[in-house]
Amino acid sequence: MALVLLGGPALAGSACTGTGVMLRDVAALPATGAHLADRHPVRVLAIGSSSTEGIGASSPVRAYPHQLEEDLTQAWREAPVAVVNAGIGGETADQTLLRLEATLAQPVKPSLVIWQVGTNDAVRGGDEGRFRTLLERGIALVRAAGSDLILVDQQFYPAIPDRVRYERFVGLVAATAAENEVPVFSRYALMKEWGRQDPALLTSMLSADGFHMGDRGYDCLAEALSRVIVKAAAPAPAGAAVARAKRPALPGLPTTRKG
Repeated sequence: MALVLLGGPALAGSACTGTGVMLRDVAALPATGAHLADRHPVRVLAIGSSSTEGIGASSPVRAYPHQLEEDLTQAWREAPVAVVNAGIGGETADQTLLRLEATLAQPVKPSLVIWQVGTNDAVRGGDEGRFRTLLERGIALVRAAGSDLILVDQQFYPAIPDRVRYERFVGLVAATAAENEVPVFSRYALMKEWGRQDPALLTSMLSADGFHMGDRGYDCLAEALSRVIVKAAAPAPAGAAVARAKRPALPGLPTTRKG
């Protein structure tokens, strides 16, 4: 597998359930971890389209970036945390990429970029090769800025018009991330698992339009993201770097990090 499945059953007492959280490596967020170790402010840029903006939520504070900030602030008491919501509904990857480039050109860089990407490209019939190129450009931009990156893939919803084609776009996010050794949070797998467990569970996570998440869905997204971010930014156990260096390379992946 190109990606390692992390996460697991929901925390005790949580209304959230399911897995589907995918990161390439537990020690995948070194810049964020360094900020925490030095007790420096952690700035997270959440950028994307309507799922980042919070369309479908009852208020802006119920969007996932705001809730993620609360979760990370509670987990990381040693450093101040700010999650910037840079979501604009309806954007495709090329439009978001322009804003990402402008943001990363600013003097103050984010510790972590969470790029939610691909739903509108898949729904609107975008070109698959161009979509992959845009992903690669975005990955290169974030890497050049010295920031960590997590890609959040497309949402699952019951009325996907052409699921075969849609899932090719989901696969493009996973494949491009794997080739560039970038962590992916598979929202698609998480939401699809909700539907597999119980269609009513998935419905409860969606807003009235049956497409965007609602308050409960955004809450669960933030909760799941915060768990894996905290784990991925934690210092690696002693000897872990040596163990990783000796571990056989995954098929089709370079043995050293690009960039």
